[in-house]
Amino acid sequence: MHKHRVGSCRGRAALCCALAGGLLAPAAQGLVVPLQGWTPVNGNANVWTDPAGACVLREERHGQAFPTFRTQDEARRFALRLQSSLAQSRLREVVTQPVDRAGTWAVLAAYTHEDKGVAYRISELYLSDAGLLRTVTGSSAQHEASACVNEMRTFLRYQAK
Repeated sequence: MHKHRVGSCRGRAALCCALAGGLLAPAAQGLVVPLQGWTPVNGNANVWTDPAGACVLREERHGQAFPTFRTQDEARRFALRLQSSLAQSRLREVVTQPVDRAGTWAVLAAYTHEDKGVAYRISELYLSDAGLLRTVTGSSAQHEASACVNEMRTFLRYQAK
């Protein structure tokens, strides 16, 4: 079982460091993670980890335009394009699906990424925030068996906004 060592990037794959390290400036308002025991990493309310350090959640706001999907069909069309694009990269086992967010739709992608011999299972939620792309990404080692994995995926699938 692989553990994320969130406080340090030594001995950890670059993808997890990117998730925990902060590639973009933190947003003024951080992600609200209602998962018991999860805490912000180094006080950054945009990066959270479970008590054991096995799972990481990260919110990023991008300056890139991103539409609000008003119907499931709009979201499904984007999901299929996203799946094709992700599958063409070095990612494996790529799946995407539209997810309902109280009257609008988002897209959830899941894929496996290998870095330095370690495989990670990533779940990434694509949302429109005032017409700009916002992502909420969850990461754990591919075969991680901690309870945090299902909690994190459930949060991304049903609760993250």
